[in-house]
Amino acid sequence: MHILAVGLNYRTAPVEVREKFALSEQQLTEALAGLRQAKSIMECVMVSTCNRTEIYAVVDRLHVCGYHIRAFMEEWFGVPSQEFTKYLYIYEDEQAIEHLFRVTCGLDSMVIGETQILGQIRQAFFTAQAAETTGTFFNMLFKQAITLAKKAHSETSIGENAVSVSYAAVELARRIFGDFTNKQVMIVGAGKMSELTVKYLLDHGTKKIVVVNRTLQRAQDLARQWNGVAVSLDEMEGYLADTDIVISSTGSKEVVIREEHVRGAMKRRGSKPMFFIDIAVPRDIDPNVQNLEQVFLYDIDDLEGIVESNLELRKQEAAKIEQMIDSEIEAFNGWYKTLGVSPVIRALQEKAAAIHRETMDSMLNKLPELTDREIKVIRKLTKSIVNQMMHDPILNLKEMAVQKDADEAIAMFTKFFALEPSLQGPNALEAKGASSKEELGYSMQRSAAPLLART
Repeated sequence: MHILAVGLNYRTAPVEVREKFALSEQQLTEALAGLRQAKSIMECVMVSTCNRTEIYAVVDRLHVCGYHIRAFMEEWFGVPSQEFTKYLYIYEDEQAIEHLFRVTCGLDSMVIGETQILGQIRQAFFTAQAAETTGTFFNMLFKQAITLAKKAHSETSIGENAVSVSYAAVELARRIFGDFTNKQVMIVGAGKMSELTVKYLLDHGTKKIVVVNRTLQRAQDLARQWNGVAVSLDEMEGYLADTDIVISSTGSKEVVIREEHVRGAMKRRGSKPMFFIDIAVPRDIDPNVQNLEQVFLYDIDDLEGIVESNLELRKQEAAKIEQMIDSEIEAFNGWYKTLGVSPVIRALQEKAAAIHRETMDSMLNKLPELTDREIKVIRKLTKSIVNQMMHDPILNLKEMAVQKDADEAIAMFTKFFALEPSLQGPNALEAKGASSKEELGYSMQRSAAPLLART
């Protein structure tokens, strides 16, 4: 068996290509059902976000299945393969597992270390489970990926440093004000950066928002969206004294907020601090306002410097997570190798149970005078003896499964306990955790051979 990851993301494909492969949750369920019907696809999970569309699949043949997945994408999304093949990336086996782990931990995101992708991967896995397109391998792998991502974010500081200009601005404001609940925010202009910054402020408790724009209608549209107050540029000065945070991002070629505007506002505010974020280029706010007492002014260069510094810190934390990923890959490989001994363990348990039954039947024939209570006690004690005798051999068998000479050791174990007849019957294909007849047919095709080769 092999694991494939096929997809396109913000690095490999422009938005006009990515949007053609976007899926709603309802479409995702239908697409999973369609993909599961493709040849040689044993299990599958699909991830669809604004930045990526990815297909994860357990397959029996790598190259043929890569073709089947591309054919599925062409048919399902209605996009000719020649229009998207050059944007695709394909990871196989261990690289596919590593990719999933990196994506889930936020290391492959546009904003490194972000946590939103964790929820999206979790939901994609739950959707696939509900659609019954996961089985033994992905039920293990995706749970492991989700657990790893939670651990990575709780045990490192990767998510603690702002790595976007908008978020950095809010973090700076928090250092000054702490709580935004009773703070008034003024938005000057209607740029995208301003909108993002307001979103972060709203998330942190901001309730009072004043939107200032040269075109009053545009200000009213945004104010309605944020439940704020809209004013024209000419009215702005009258609201400054009551404003704690000013975010300016206009397209003006001249200064919009002059030093005298701020000086007058500060006289009316007394000793209360005032925070200015100038995201515009050219700048909207007179640089001289930073010389006023209790006035804090940051421009785009200040914020980008903070972002660059914080991004470097996140990269350092990401290196720690990479080490965690290496350990998880080894753990998954170890888990897979022990899957190969499940039929052997089951055969040993069944043989021991059969011997126990035969011994009990013989004893009951020879000792018919035993009471029901005596039979129950004897059955329990003898069964306990059998289980204890099997405990160490089974434990050693699992340990042998992850060693280099696993196949030879397991063959010797099988011969030593005379389990060959049991492993040649229909039960030989049964795999612990398999959820359908089709899965039972592939889960144990390879005894204890490793699924993946470390590269």
